[in-house]
Amino acid sequence: MLFNSFPFLIFLPLVVMLYYFITPKFRYILLLLASYYFYASWNVHYLWLILFTTAVDYGIGIGLEKAEHPLQRKLLLWTALVSNLGLLFFFKYYHFATDTIQSIGEPFNLFQQLPELKVLLPVGISFYTFQALSYVVEVYWRKEQAERHPGYFALYIVYFPQLVAGPIERYARLAPQLKANHGFNYDNIRQGLQLVLFGLFVKMVVADNLAPFADSIFSNPADYHSASIFTGILFYSFQIYADFYGYSTIAVGAALMMGVKIMDNFKTPYLSRSIAEFWKRWHISLSTWFRDYVFIPMGGSRVNRSRLFWNILVVFGVSGLWHGANWTFVVWGLIHALLYFIESRIVSTKGKSFEVSRWSISAMLQVIHNFMWVSLAWVFFRSSGFGQAIEVFQAFGNFDMGKQFLSVPLFVWGILLVFILSDWLLYRQRIDEWLSKQGILTRWFSYAFMLYGIMALSGVEHVPFIYFQF
Repeated sequence: MLFNSFPFLIFLPLVVMLYYFITPKFRYILLLLASYYFYASWNVHYLWLILFTTAVDYGIGIGLEKAEHPLQRKLLLWTALVSNLGLLFFFKYYHFATDTIQSIGEPFNLFQQLPELKVLLPVGISFYTFQALSYVVEVYWRKEQAERHPGYFALYIVYFPQLVAGPIERYARLAPQLKANHGFNYDNIRQGLQLVLFGLFVKMVVADNLAPFADSIFSNPADYHSASIFTGILFYSFQIYADFYGYSTIAVGAALMMGVKIMDNFKTPYLSRSIAEFWKRWHISLSTWFRDYVFIPMGGSRVNRSRLFWNILVVFGVSGLWHGANWTFVVWGLIHALLYFIESRIVSTKGKSFEVSRWSISAMLQVIHNFMWVSLAWVFFRSSGFGQAIEVFQAFGNFDMGKQFLSVPLFVWGILLVFILSDWLLYRQRIDEWLSKQGILTRWFSYAFMLYGIMALSGVEHVPFIYFQF
């Protein structure tokens, strides 16, 4: 069930109304049934995967709390890691692994008969797997007590607003809210609707209108002039941002309508002045997950320079691989690792800082410079393989006037400009917070503008949320 579909526009209000009519004691049952239905609408046959993950991690959490012997606790932790990551590997990386092994062994006539399996990638598996693992690790570290109520634990895993594409919530933040007695609150409903409306606008009007032009460039880069290649990369940079930002905003709004506050996953990342700042503002739930459960346990930044470089490479490389079973994603991650490391050394050795006015000329040049590198890295993220990525970069040199120029309607440029301006306005606040400070005319004009955009300017093609493939 897509957030930008008619069934969801019926599903969400119905769940919210029933939520406040039902006695708080049984609300978790309603949300569980709604969440399982929401997921089963994608593929009911993969519902067993979530049920299996839930059962295993529920039992391991209780076992970790009871176990005292270090060896026993480590065995339980490794059981959780193997079961969760094993399923993720099988469904997401099996073909990637076998193809890589066969390509390595091909010159030596090795590994030619590895079995091929026809499996579909279960939607959201990367997200709910990491959410489940964060709970197990927190219980292992004795930072959290094991959840004894199977219903509430299951709800923590499958809570529908953030089930399919995050944000990846921590148990300490989400679970208590799922158990709380949330009374009907007009402000929560109002702010939730504002967030849902804005999220739909960002996805359906901004992302979906940019998608066809970015797709054209990446499909046949050699046919286009260098100016069109630049435009295509620019459009994809904003497409993937608007697409995922839109989803996350809808998720936050849907949860808030039921009194649950989940984390903001994006905070104007393209206004960042450094790669480090970018990763504090982009896909925040994933970057903090890798920071807390991979980077810091490896020693973090309190190590020598060579070890720090290794830690950064591992975190960004694995983060790239998390996004997709292709070496292009790994390269995308390693580019960010290299930029992050170089940047950190320059800042630390020369004493540079970004303590300047946000909108000074110096700051804006830093924003543009950072955006340029992020956008160039997106070429590997978007490309189906290295061949396509190389073609895109080679096409930058297409100054032949006989090459095609990308014909972009004026209203698409206008939509992009509106989105960029909205990011500027929302640098320090969320859309619902900004609207609450405006007068009634500004608020209702904003609502009308977004509704008109959704009804009249939505992308002509149905474009699935990009992060659903991860």
